[in-house]
Amino acid sequence: MSKTAVVTARVEPKVKEEAEYILKELGLTASQAITIYYRQIAVQRGIPFDLKLPNPETIAAIHEAKHPENLPAFHDIDALFDDLES
Repeated sequence: MSKTAVVTARVEPKVKEEAEYILKELGLTASQAITIYYRQIAVQRGIPFDLKLPNPETIAAIHEAKHPENLPAFHDIDALFDDLES
């Protein structure tokens, strides 16, 4: 089947560079990868991976990770376990 449709997309240059490096290692061109992606969308009848908003617990964990100065510190493993048990 002849490929005659053109897909144009704008991506950040660094994302493009990183992706194309990996695709080259896999022996794929960007066009081949996009074709695979589109075929999977058709087969899966949707995006072929989970797209989810984080739940409140995950959002809190992300916030904590961005502000490690607010996390408790422990001087030994026993103190850590004591805190986990409480």
